[in-house]
Amino acid sequence: MAETPNPQIKEINISQEMKSSFLDYAMSVIVSRALPDVRDGLKPVHRRILYAMHDLGMHSDKPYKKSARIVGDVIGKYHPHGDAAVYETMVRMAQDFNYRYMLVDGHGNFGSVDGDAAAAMRYTESRMSKISMELLRDINKDTIDYQDNYDGEEKEPVVLPARFPNLLVNGTTGIAVGMATNIPPHQLGEVIDGVLAISHDSEITTQELMEIIPGPDFPTGGIILGRSGIRKAYETGRGSITIRAKVEIEQKSNGKEVIIVNELPYQVNKARLVEKIAELARDKKIDGITDLRDESDRKGMRIVIEVRKDANANVLLNNLYKHTALQTSFGINTLALVNGHPKVLNLKQCLVHYLDHQKVVIRRRTEFELRKAEARAHILDGLRIALDHLDEVISLIRSSQTTDIAREGLMTKFNLSEKQAQAILDMRLQRLTGLEREKIEEEYQSLVKLIAELKAILADEEKVLEIIREELLEIKERFNDKRRTEIVTGGIENIEDEDLIPRENIVICLTHNGYIKRLPVSTYRAQRRGGRGIQGMGTNEDDFVEHLITTSTHDTILFFTNKGKVYRSKGYEIPEFSRTAKGIPIINLLGIEKGEWVNAIIPVEEFVDDWYLFLTTKEGVSKRSPLTSFANIRNNGLIALNLREGDELISVRLTDGTKHMIIGTKKGMLIRFPETDVRSMGRTATGVKGITLDSDDEVVGMEVLEEDNDVLIVTKNGYGKRTPASEYRIQGRGGKGIKTCHITEKNGNLVSMRAVTGEEDLMLITTGGVLIRTDVAGISTMGRNTQGVKLISIKENENEYVATVAKVEKEEEDIQEDDGETIEVPGEELVDESSEE
Repeated sequence: MAETPNPQIKEINISQEMKSSFLDYAMSVIVSRALPDVRDGLKPVHRRILYAMHDLGMHSDKPYKKSARIVGDVIGKYHPHGDAAVYETMVRMAQDFNYRYMLVDGHGNFGSVDGDAAAAMRYTESRMSKISMELLRDINKDTIDYQDNYDGEEKEPVVLPARFPNLLVNGTTGIAVGMATNIPPHQLGEVIDGVLAISHDSEITTQELMEIIPGPDFPTGGIILGRSGIRKAYETGRGSITIRAKVEIEQKSNGKEVIIVNELPYQVNKARLVEKIAELARDKKIDGITDLRDESDRKGMRIVIEVRKDANANVLLNNLYKHTALQTSFGINTLALVNGHPKVLNLKQCLVHYLDHQKVVIRRRTEFELRKAEARAHILDGLRIALDHLDEVISLIRSSQTTDIAREGLMTKFNLSEKQAQAILDMRLQRLTGLEREKIEEEYQSLVKLIAELKAILADEEKVLEIIREELLEIKERFNDKRRTEIVTGGIENIEDEDLIPRENIVICLTHNGYIKRLPVSTYRAQRRGGRGIQGMGTNEDDFVEHLITTSTHDTILFFTNKGKVYRSKGYEIPEFSRTAKGIPIINLLGIEKGEWVNAIIPVEEFVDDWYLFLTTKEGVSKRSPLTSFANIRNNGLIALNLREGDELISVRLTDGTKHMIIGTKKGMLIRFPETDVRSMGRTATGVKGITLDSDDEVVGMEVLEEDNDVLIVTKNGYGKRTPASEYRIQGRGGKGIKTCHITEKNGNLVSMRAVTGEEDLMLITTGGVLIRTDVAGISTMGRNTQGVKLISIKENENEYVATVAKVEKEEEDIQEDDGETIEVPGEELVDESSEE
């Protein structure tokens, strides 16, 4: 027997049902929860809270009432959601750091800028603020439409009259389904002036409006950097602005500098910010902070950051801007409901929609007042007729058996309406006195005049606009205040971090295990050759300094790796550490991959067209590419050259396209050739042969050679010498080269080859982390086929050897160790070539 189908069960397509249900949900969130109406700038929950307070009589001139009472009324009548959500919304409307012009006047603990929560709703009290009264002014004069509440038992306003442009004045934030809004607050007087400007000139441009409304004005103040982001947001509805805290740098009597933070960017949690600064100082990510205090009180905000005496407050402040919420971005997305549909609006559209709403409000209010005036005039007209025929009216009323008969008799005899006849019957005897009759006549004549004025307003849009202007100016006069947020212009919108950093020479150290740091050049003092040196960098037992360069804080640093990739950083972006600190892992600074390490570091002051980078690999392959090819490098690096299997990039040098190049090898061979022998190639090219190597040899260095240069070589065991460039004849690229050093067990293989003028200092770093700085001019000039002289003492029993050699600018300093004791300088040790042989 077949089953009878259940008529209550319907078969549906589940995918279609999911689609339909989700669309219904999405539209509900968009229209009824998350987005503000362009006319009053309020989301439904804000509108319901204000209307409930108005309905309860909690006006700004009435006593405060418990917040719980308001919340209960809101969720009971209009907003069927959680009481916590409603109360949190009301709390934000009462916070002077969230709302530019608070819409709720709160009494009690309503939270703080430190993120403290408000007290429970049973403890706090609230009422409407004076300015929120203006949002509901004339609401009882049929100025807006009403709709059924969620259960159909109450009526709630679709929109408020909004006597000031609240959408822009207080802004809003909301996340809907598939869209979000983020509108910053503005200064009331400026926005009102913008509306007035549009009311006078509907063709006004955004640029002209920006002269009236220069930008957002946040309740917490702060500084907006530049106008480009504001302009984009005002023209398109979307844009991003950068906000900075307002700070002062004070000089104390002991010479120390103090950074005082007086204003924070919008929506920044002060307590969390202070914690972040303390964390950065503790972890040495920001160096130079000796004390951090929050001295804020009821009078205002004051965060005190004490700066170490030898630190630069501007540099420290710039790092704080970079790593903390002292500088934030605010993404503007002016999305609002227009006729019930979400729409991204530019500045002018926001103001035009508000002005259109005010026209409707004024017209509806005028029509309401006209109807009221005409109804009253109609009654007064009947009273005037009755007073003109007083005896007849009294006689007719006295002779009537009932009220209905009297009413009908009046309507028939004097051609009156039912309302007029009823008004005559309701009239008190005192109105029959002469004075009262005059008052009726005066009221009637004034109503006739008022009716004519109201009709004139409805017939002339310019009169409507004039009323809007007058009322906006009245609100501006009552509630306007000073702008809080400063807008800094003059190219500041393109500000870079280095604009706030002093230009100074620095040393950048990079260890074999990938720890990097920067120090001032003055950290190291000159010593004569042969000294033991001072500890230049703290390293682990298995680590040593491998790269050391001098550059400027403002230069671009190009990092070339063994895999032929190039990364970039600014000098100031490399963290500064003390002389003995090991620094931070370079992988925290650059996007270096596993198995990749830096083999060359090139500082670049400016990327110009006629300069080149000359690259050489361990197997002797060379390549020359334009410097401009490396101007734009992504965070994850770019390929600098394509390497053959098993090869590595060894050295990179900057040239002007007219130089001679020299390439030195581990076994003491050197070749010199014009750089033009290597044609200019693209960034990803492989290159050509620069030098031919023996099977057990490899390249240790490549340099640009000038005519007045000497070739300086340093060996593994700390020996070195200078040889005039004239001793190296020019060859064609790709040859085996000529001998530049006599290699023995005593001096060891070559570890470095440099081109020098004698005007430099030389820094040598051993695998033990010991560093010595010595004058290049003090190193002996010797022939090609010699071993050299001792430059640094090596602890042979500890298997120590020279790891890195770097040229630095000459510095004339007293010869002192870090503790101030004089260093002993032994005499020069010369090695006679013949005795070794």
